[in-house]
Amino acid sequence: MTVAQTTDASFTTPPLTWQAIGWPSVRQAVRRLQMRIAKATQAGHHRKAQALQWLLTHSRMAKCLAVHRVTTNRGAKTPGVDNVRWRTGKQKLQAVNDLKRHGYKPKPLRRVYIPKPNGKLRPLSIPTMHDRAMQALYALALAPIMETLADRNSYGFREGRCCADALTQCHTILSQTISAPWILEGDIRACFDEISHEWLLTHVPMDKQMLRLWLQAGYWEKEQLFPTEKGTPQGGLISPLLSNLTLDGMEAAVHAVAKRGDKVNFVRYADDFVVTGATRELLEQKVKPALTAFLHQRGLELSEQKTVITSIETGFNFLGHTLRKFRSKLLITPAKSKVQTLRQTIKQRIQSALGQTQERLLRQLNPLLRGWANYYRNGAAKRTFGKLDYYLHHQLRRWATRRHPGKSQAWKQRKYFSAAGQPWVFSVRVQSKQGENRVLKLYSIARTQIERHIKVKGAANPFDPTYTDYFDQRRCFAWRVLSPVGSLSKAPQQP
Repeated sequence: MTVAQTTDASFTTPPLTWQAIGWPSVRQAVRRLQMRIAKATQAGHHRKAQALQWLLTHSRMAKCLAVHRVTTNRGAKTPGVDNVRWRTGKQKLQAVNDLKRHGYKPKPLRRVYIPKPNGKLRPLSIPTMHDRAMQALYALALAPIMETLADRNSYGFREGRCCADALTQCHTILSQTISAPWILEGDIRACFDEISHEWLLTHVPMDKQMLRLWLQAGYWEKEQLFPTEKGTPQGGLISPLLSNLTLDGMEAAVHAVAKRGDKVNFVRYADDFVVTGATRELLEQKVKPALTAFLHQRGLELSEQKTVITSIETGFNFLGHTLRKFRSKLLITPAKSKVQTLRQTIKQRIQSALGQTQERLLRQLNPLLRGWANYYRNGAAKRTFGKLDYYLHHQLRRWATRRHPGKSQAWKQRKYFSAAGQPWVFSVRVQSKQGENRVLKLYSIARTQIERHIKVKGAANPFDPTYTDYFDQRRCFAWRVLSPVGSLSKAPQQP
């Protein structure tokens, strides 16, 4: 089976094996349909967009892509109430054939609970593999509409956008000397669990029958079936799109009550958002009531504990960072609570590895350290990185001492801190699968380079052909070389 044989959107010649599918051609064909949906939505041709959605959800290529997504993501090994997982290529091809709208009825969700940082438990509802694939299929058709209708400064659960974009926008609106001095930190109470089903069925532009089935599927807990009268399942693939469609329009509602000179700006990531204002009274008497009214229509409300108004001189936390002005200079640093959590995690992993090999300890620590550093590398984190590096080095020396209490410091340095050829670098010589010897050393947080992140354009739509080259360059980090000032080539200029 060649790639050329899989270019037809309907798969006139179905592939004989799962491995024979040409995924680049599949993604390209699905993307073309998604672009047509986005174009029809931009032009206001909603009937045409609806017809294209039906075409996409009945395309065999889209079904293959939906099954591929649920079998390759992080939850692929987690079954639903039916305890079914798709492992073999034969099972995946059969799953593609079973993705049919006619006669479809979702199974109840499997309810589990995961711990939150504050000690409470967050409910997580897990659909079956078949239901996840159906949601992924309809999410392919809903995503272009969601991106087209999204707020300019909404960054959560959107393609080509990340936390760094939201934080860079915060820096843009708060770093100047004339920037707004007051911030409303907003948080929506149990956003996923409280969204009104009636509002979703009325306003979400997708197949109403399928949406109603997912919303009313119920969940299974302690051998008992419970109904779901509101909210969307947090484990569902389509839930992030539904939450974004529910909250889109919040930015316009905030600007509707502001006048010129009020310095009102809005930034949202998922259900966390910040609103700036010239005075505290403006945020309390105008902006907060407008947000309350906007959310009430959707069955939501602000969390009184987490929704506070603070001064930029005092600082506030957003997406794991602390934003605060020091003598008119804005600094975005890692939040102290996140640093403390990392220190505790490092300590626990090192203490639990007392009987493990040095190589295994390194393979546990390096992904944790690299991921944490890469997330915070766009802010003023150099000093924090240095302190964490010192703390990590101290913990590793204690680990070596506990393993060999009778040995000298020079002996421990030669055994654990000399393989890299540098003084006191925690490292070990390992053998690769090809039989080659190489040095595995600890990732150095202190040497992580601080880089300024270039924010994505607010009007950029990944399903708009005009921005195809723009997002391609961002994905391959070409903007680091091509555009040092942040405006990528071949992308339209914003007004």
